[in-house]
Amino acid sequence: MSTFQLYAVEDAGPRPLPLPAGATQFIDLYRGLALGVYDAFRTFDHNKFLYLNRHLARTERSMALLGWTYRLDRARLLRALHAVVTAAPWPEMRVRLDVLAAPAEALGTTSRELIALQPFTPPPPELYETGVAVGFAAGLARQRPLAKTADFAAQRPATSGLRGLESAAAGDQPYELLLLDSAGRILEGTGTNFWAVSDGTVYTAGDNVLEGITREILLELIPSLGLPLRLEAVAADDLGALTEAALSGSSRAFLPVVSIAGQPVGDGRPGPVSRRILAAYNAFVAANIKTANP
Repeated sequence: MSTFQLYAVEDAGPRPLPLPAGATQFIDLYRGLALGVYDAFRTFDHNKFLYLNRHLARTERSMALLGWTYRLDRARLLRALHAVVTAAPWPEMRVRLDVLAAPAEALGTTSRELIALQPFTPPPPELYETGVAVGFAAGLARQRPLAKTADFAAQRPATSGLRGLESAAAGDQPYELLLLDSAGRILEGTGTNFWAVSDGTVYTAGDNVLEGITREILLELIPSLGLPLRLEAVAADDLGALTEAALSGSSRAFLPVVSIAGQPVGDGRPGPVSRRILAAYNAFVAANIKTANP
């Protein structure tokens, strides 16, 4: 069985599309196509999503930032998403939604909207107990941080973002790579948002970063826990002052970081603040997931 499914969103419903030979990651599915904007998220309980309409709203904002006049038919898209994930053979899935800059005629469709699926296994509980090591992405930056564009995803190193968890747990490569601004402050990961804790206060960059949906939820949850929150990017030179750090994203929830570029964070183990935030986020997910059926 293939590890991917690819569909065009058409008026008659989602239509299966051919897969390129040798595809090993999502970006391989779009060879030769006019890349545009995209979003990626996971399923819960097989065919449920968290804040799906906010993901679609972010896609629409990305199109507007590029000056597009193209409009999503949300009802049609929601029907297609519900149909393809419900019929898929995998327990959970990673879902990628692309709105191309031009129709995918090379794949035999006039649609600009594509849905791709691949099986997804959530990070194992032990990864949250041990944390992950991350590094820095030299020379990589988002030109338009608020626009989630597929060309940036295509530039990411193969070792960054969502990758082999066995390799991450073994520590042989950084689990994720962090982006710095011109002043050497940590903005975000290549596919995640970044968080740090110092003197009991939680820090995350307030601007020039992707508007992550998980980030949006956490910005509301963290103050509700009584934790001080500052929308400020921490400097890479100040890593020694951090007691905890973490990555957030739809596929990772709130994943503790225990080492940055070889330097331990705090005592090199996930801390109590990260555990509180993760527990609150997991409870929020359980209470808010729902199907895409409009």
